[in-house]
Amino acid sequence: MARVKKGRDISGIIVLNKPLGLSSNQVLQKIKWLLGAKKAGHTGALDPMASGVLPLCFGDATKFSQILLESTKGYVTTCKLGEIRSTGDQDGEIISVKPIPDFDAASVETILKNFRGLITQVPPMYSALKHEGRPLYELARKGIELDLKALKQRQVTIHSLLVLDIRQDVGEIDLEVVCSKGTYIRSLVEDIGNELGCGAYVSMLHRNQAGPFSEAQFVDYQTLLDLEDNYPVVAERHAVMDEMLIHSAEAIPDWAKIELTLHEGHKILHGQRVKTSFPLTPQVQLWVNTPDGVVFVGVGDITDNGTLIPKRVFQVDLPSE
Repeated sequence: MARVKKGRDISGIIVLNKPLGLSSNQVLQKIKWLLGAKKAGHTGALDPMASGVLPLCFGDATKFSQILLESTKGYVTTCKLGEIRSTGDQDGEIISVKPIPDFDAASVETILKNFRGLITQVPPMYSALKHEGRPLYELARKGIELDLKALKQRQVTIHSLLVLDIRQDVGEIDLEVVCSKGTYIRSLVEDIGNELGCGAYVSMLHRNQAGPFSEAQFVDYQTLLDLEDNYPVVAERHAVMDEMLIHSAEAIPDWAKIELTLHEGHKILHGQRVKTSFPLTPQVQLWVNTPDGVVFVGVGDITDNGTLIPKRVFQVDLPSE
């Protein structure tokens, strides 16, 4: 007999400000419990030493987790010059120390030009990337060394790379980075440090953008924890948190919207294709007109012959035709 999952069938997104010191999954599991959700997922892990925007998806919204995982991300980071560390961040052991050369904004800009656009990265050994089914960080902790340059090179895109501040007296550079999925900020900072000739590691990392979501929309983790004490009655806490949920369609604001009849909506929810006069579009939001208003039911593709194909549909109870 299949195991029945406990929890509420709710759908939506909470954009969380992940605090330092906790993994993305630790945060997710706590909020899932506070919300009483049956199903939950995050949209791209942040290291425990990093803070910032972490969209958490609940219920049907988890069907957009992969879309958000593959979306553009934005970060603010501090490069600490003069040291190379085992993990590429402040938690690692010092591998080498080098003198910091004289530099100014112009010399830093000359180096940064080489890291904009499409670049090749070697992921850090302390990462969740897997080799033969095992995370690299697990192998690293056991002292196993791999030729990552030969095994794991990848191409990523740095859309924007700007200097926010230079503090030469303490050997620090603050950067703002907008990048594609799969970009390792630790590797980027290490490579910039190597170009400066002194090495560098990440001493601070804060994500300020994840796809369409920014820190202007997030809720502090501690604020959610406080609800446990402020609302000892679970039903009242759930009601408050439900008001914080962002509609699932906010994950794909740039997708075209198509409105369907009630008859078409029922067909879509049963996985059936429907004909439409809507122009060829690979990704569309699907909304159904009902007597009580327009209801979001999922996403689909429209082919060149005017066929609407459902791709991800929600568990929606539409009224009878």
